[in-house]
Amino acid sequence: MDRITVVKIGGNIVDSPEALASFVSDFAAMPGRKILVHGGGKEATRLSARLDIPTVMLEGRRVTTRETLDVVTMVYAGLINKRIVSMLQAAGCNAIGLSGSDGDAIRATRRSPHPVDYGYVGDIDPSGVSASLISRLLDGGFTPVFCAITHDGHGTLLNCNADTVASSVAIASASIAPVDLVYCFEQPGVMADIDRPDSLIPLITPATYAGLRADGTVSKGMIPKLDNAFRAISAGVESVVIKHAANLNNPTGTTLRN
Repeated sequence: MDRITVVKIGGNIVDSPEALASFVSDFAAMPGRKILVHGGGKEATRLSARLDIPTVMLEGRRVTTRETLDVVTMVYAGLINKRIVSMLQAAGCNAIGLSGSDGDAIRATRRSPHPVDYGYVGDIDPSGVSASLISRLLDGGFTPVFCAITHDGHGTLLNCNADTVASSVAIASASIAPVDLVYCFEQPGVMADIDRPDSLIPLITPATYAGLRADGTVSKGMIPKLDNAFRAISAGVESVVIKHAANLNNPTGTTLRN
């Protein structure tokens, strides 16, 4: 069967008109069946400030209050999602924008308030992703574009981590066809030394990852990204690549395999 490529972009791309335009052009040119997952960027914070809704952060993560949920839904599922979809249409890619509630695409469970209450934040089990919907959309010639807003199946929207949305969508899609997951961000890949552009680590396996964590080469925000990636691989995704968004169609970056 034709392979499926799931690509995730973060706020650094969404926030830059130039970077987003370049990425959209490259993504539209990608051959084969594909799915895009995008993060939120800073637009929600800016809109919250204009509406006098405080942005609360705990341990570096946004607390999604009821008022904040309204804002992030408007921005992520509305403005940003439709902006990206319209740009893809202009580039000749027949995209369709989705939140998790559309077509019951992605269900999540509200995270426990203990030990930290993050509000209306959801955790996703890959079984909550509708592989049948994804299959029908891809077979119909559409390119799904998912934001990180999901639902609980009981009428409540939930804000989710976009990296987790991407890995969950990739795992569900692996029941349809072989899947490659690509995380695009602002670095060439996983670096042995962030200050040395020539220190890219081209391949990481579970064994080498354990060593990189132990010696401190991989730390802080890269750990949850790689943990997410290896969970996807263990659940059936064939490979995960972490790379700079500008290199989307170039064979570069860090590849993760079992």
